[in-house]
Amino acid sequence: MTSGSAETSAVIEAADTEMAAFAPPVVPTREASSAHPEGVPLPPLPVIPSMVPRSPELVTAAYEFAARNPDVLEYVPCFCGCETAGHTGNADCFVESRNEDGSVRSWETHGMACLVCIDVARDAMQLHASGGSVSDIRAAVEGKYLPRATRQTPTPAPPSQ
Repeated sequence: MTSGSAETSAVIEAADTEMAAFAPPVVPTREASSAHPEGVPLPPLPVIPSMVPRSPELVTAAYEFAARNPDVLEYVPCFCGCETAGHTGNADCFVESRNEDGSVRSWETHGMACLVCIDVARDAMQLHASGGSVSDIRAAVEGKYLPRATRQTPTPAPPSQ
């Protein structure tokens, strides 16, 4: 082996180590929470402040989507840094807790004022409405946000479809 090969190997190894720091965490698959039952009214949202980063209609839609579609947003990561608050996926940005039947017990107010949380949910809603699978939605969201993200929630992989 020439010294050039050894240098090349060292450079490749260093690059692999550096890229590993940016790789999304591997989290085991789990089952999604039950969705908020149809026909059961959602609890009132917290008051939407006048200075939200998106329209009140979009913020409301994101909260309602999170309540009714945990089988999507629990498998879609968030990129705003909210993993420090214990969030494991974008659903946690909107729903704080659920009752045993899946109905929303309490809302997480973090999503009200976070541009990233709202935009991730909006993208997931649009992809879901167009028929995208959870795996496709996650891949599209990661493709859009990972290149510029410095953080990501440790989101579990979606179940095999």
